[in-house]
Amino acid sequence: MGVVSQTWNETWTWRYEDTAGQPVSGEQLPEARFPSQAEAESWVGEVWRELLDAGADAVTLLRDSDIVYGPMSLHPPEA
Repeated sequence: MGVVSQTWNETWTWRYEDTAGQPVSGEQLPEARFPSQAEAESWVGEVWRELLDAGADAVTLLRDSDIVYGPMSLHPPEA
């Protein structure tokens, strides 16, 4: 998983959560930071399976420390 790390006026990040909505962390869950919402969303769209395999069940998008939206499940919809 590529991780973007720089300094910008706004920082967009994902908070990883378990099924109960509690934050989770771990070596396989990167602390990725992005300069825009679009870049953060594009990245999570590319690596969501890896995040799920690493122990995250859902993600919440943050702009600086403010919640933009979430939690959003990483599990595929049931058919």
